Amino acid sequence: MGQQLAQSLPAARRLYDDAAQILGYDLAEICFDGSADRLNSTVYSQPAILVTSLAALESMKATGHEALENCEVAAGLSLGEYTALAMAGAIDFPSALKLVQKRGEAMQSASNRMPSSMVSLLGLDVAQVEQLCSQARGEDVLQIANYLCPGNIVVSGTQAACDRVAELATEAGAMKTISLAVAGAFHTPIMQPAVEQLVAALDGVEISRPRFPVVSNVDGECHEDPDEIRSMLIRQIVEPVRWEASMRLLLDQGFESFYEVGPGRVLRGLLRRIERKVSCENVMA
Repeated sequence: MGQQLAQSLPAARRLYDDAAQILGYDLAEICFDGSADRLNSTVYSQPAILVTSLAALESMKATGHEALENCEVAAGLSLGEYTALAMAGAIDFPSALKLVQKRGEAMQSASNRMPSSMVSLLGLDVAQVEQLCSQARGEDVLQIANYLCPGNIVVSGTQAACDRVAELATEAGAMKTISLAVAGAFHTPIMQPAVEQLVAALDGVEISRPRFPVVSNVDGECHEDPDEIRSMLIRQIVEPVRWEASMRLLLDQGFESFYEVGPGRVLRGLLRRIERKVSCENVMA
């Protein structure tokens, strides 16, 4: 992940070198040559995705991409919100990376306290998924964690509850259920132990007014006030990601050109499910 870009672009390589100094370990080695299991670990994946996404931004800078000069708003899905804030100048790179490192460690620690998981349910609407969560919850934690796009909703909770809801979803006619390769039940109260650690980390970070608005996962609204941004980053740990609402906000405001920056093409696919007519270009790393 990011290896080809780091080899061809000195600015991208410097990000990985700087990251090694900040994190205290060789992130490039994990991204370029590490095992999938290690890279998928929340502790490593969160810094890796942030740095690789910012490396992709460096490739846009190197080619003088007009989208950077003309950017009017940014958004990022869950962890991606930190990349969006860094791009908008609200948080500098060292601070963003330290925050993401602490976020990953705190979320992993919270996950270790209780067996939990996340499951993507395809082909059902929100009302159906809410009903299934109600049926499957019992005495456990189980709720919608990601409102991604029509027909793609992720639920999150204890492992037992996730197993039950996946079975019920199949019986209810879901097109597919996919257990996600994550450490635990992100964006639920199970992550509450991580909140205090992130609050402490954020207290030591200066957040500036971004050059352009950044859409929050928590409410699907644009935010520019530093105090609001800080609050949203904290709430994001235990509250659902409202990605569809975020994209619909931008579509309603008339935006027609989007860029997915970083590894993968997931966001482009989600946007096409929300509105097929808009343009979305991938900037890969």
